[in-house]
Amino acid sequence: MTDIASLTARPIAHRGLHDDNRTRWENTASAFRAAIAGGFGIELDVQLSADSVAMVFHDAELDRLTGATGPIADRCADELRDLAVGGTEDRIMTLVETLDLVDGTVPVIIEMKDNGARNGDLARAVARDVAGYRGPVAIMSFEHALLDAFRAMETGVPLGLTASGISNAALAEHRPQLEAGIDFVSYQVAALPNAFVAEVRARGLPVITWTVRTPEQVALTRAHADQMTFEGFDPDAA
Repeated sequence: MTDIASLTARPIAHRGLHDDNRTRWENTASAFRAAIAGGFGIELDVQLSADSVAMVFHDAELDRLTGATGPIADRCADELRDLAVGGTEDRIMTLVETLDLVDGTVPVIIEMKDNGARNGDLARAVARDVAGYRGPVAIMSFEHALLDAFRAMETGVPLGLTASGISNAALAEHRPQLEAGIDFVSYQVAALPNAFVAEVRARGLPVITWTVRTPEQVALTRAHADQMTFEGFDPDAA
């Protein structure tokens, strides 16, 4: 089982160490190799293909990041693996391919994206892909249904809630996952500090912020959390 402390030992590169999609695009092998070279953890996103393969891709639609259009869920994995990201040599990767590339060199935090009625299938695909992975890895999601589905499989992989909001109603919505059993929280940095994050840390669970881009957000992280998910700057120089 992954030591939860390993996830927060170093800053985490948001969708890999990309360069705002100028030459090194998000969630690609190039971005992941750059993160590994810098010794940074990797945060990545997964969506489900038509044939129930976990694909490393943030958006539900292909349009922003590829020359194709339409939902990623309408295409099988082999079709998706042929699509160039941002017109570069990088192609959309499966989660298995990505884990093979990282090969335990740095921590990997996998965010499962909402796939609606197929959330159970996505949770099963991710659980299958991380089974037996020997490096530090964790799973997180905004979607409580995805967290519940993954938790039910009893994989032993650390599970975290991705969350935001500062209103009492928003904070109350997060509490069921805290009581159900999570290992960490990834919280929107602009919403710090708040009572929910304070309680999470009081219980001894780590908090990771997202997405840190400015010196002010670095300072908020250092004051109220345990590690940052960053993009657009070198956190070692911050």
